[in-house]
Amino acid sequence: MIQTPHKVATFFGCIGMDHFGEILKQKAEEAHVDARYYQQTQEPTGTCAACITGDNRSLVANLAAANCYNKEKHLDLDGNWELVEKAKVYYIAGFFLTVSPESILKVAKHASENNKIFSLNLSAPFISQFFKEAMMKVMPYVDILFGNETEAATFAKEQGFEETDDIAEIARRAQSLPKVNKKRQRVVVFTQGKDDTVATIGKKVTMFPVLDIDQNDIVDTNGAGDAFVGGFLSELVQERQLEECIRAGHYAANVIIRRAGCTFPEKPDFP
Repeated sequence: MIQTPHKVATFFGCIGMDHFGEILKQKAEEAHVDARYYQQTQEPTGTCAACITGDNRSLVANLAAANCYNKEKHLDLDGNWELVEKAKVYYIAGFFLTVSPESILKVAKHASENNKIFSLNLSAPFISQFFKEAMMKVMPYVDILFGNETEAATFAKEQGFEETDDIAEIARRAQSLPKVNKKRQRVVVFTQGKDDTVATIGKKVTMFPVLDIDQNDIVDTNGAGDAFVGGFLSELVQERQLEECIRAGHYAANVIIRRAGCTFPEKPDFP
């Protein structure tokens, strides 16, 4: 989405010493992402099978190396931590709460202490259910919270948000959860597939319509949520308004769902 300069984003993760790991390195290079992987021999690189029926999808993941990320052997290394210190915006998927919550907290505290932006994705309903303790240790540092309508509903239930299923109200309550860095008001962004995206702007909750698409043009919804976040962050790092970030997120998701796999054209036509 940003195009140039290249390598404005650094990615940390864990892979094995194998063919799939080499593919991930190559794809990151092609996308001009500075991927700094922790490579280990204990487990092979994680893989995932996607089963698609119409516009429905099901994923079968073998997490493997993704579960092996090690804070002491990677994040704490001077060369890697320098990259963390250099960054202005941080994004971590909720899935990582199952692997290395101590890594998340170290980055989150750094962001909070230096008034940088730390964002987290709810990622899946089971994270809010079974990794609630780890999530709520990180939540006070979260400046931007992402999720979809299903994840939001489970999060609300687990937090005891008084039996509400109104997504705007859930966003409002998630925004008002305790926060360490008082210089930034938390922003909550919940996508709802083809329905309006819900976001907190100041004390208001606003609905943003997604781009129209003919259902016949939807090829594969894999990666739609991640594409939304990618588009959103591409504008956020350029210090654009929240409305522009959401517009970019909608554009990116709209592009991804028209293509097979998590793929995108060489250049965006985002105005």
